[in-house]
Amino acid sequence: MGLGIIGWIVIGIVAGWLAEKVMGRSHGLVTNLIVGVVGALIGGFIAENLLGQPVGGFNLVTLLVAFGGAVLLLFLLGLVKRRG
Repeated sequence: MGLGIIGWIVIGIVAGWLAEKVMGRSHGLVTNLIVGVVGALIGGFIAENLLGQPVGGFNLVTLLVAFGGAVLLLFLLGLVKRRG
């Protein structure tokens, strides 16, 4: 069962919000959504291609994968920001 657009939005907002709290950042709702959805794409890519675990559906595993990808995204953006 795949995620619909509403599922992506909910997972994205929650994952982005959790990632910003863990990384000590302060963003708005829209930025949390973008970070969370992009993080879900990054996390899903890593989970499927490097770990061989397909991820999908509206569940805790999907949220954890999106959260991990969002944290990685914020970490990498922090590295780029420090150099620039």
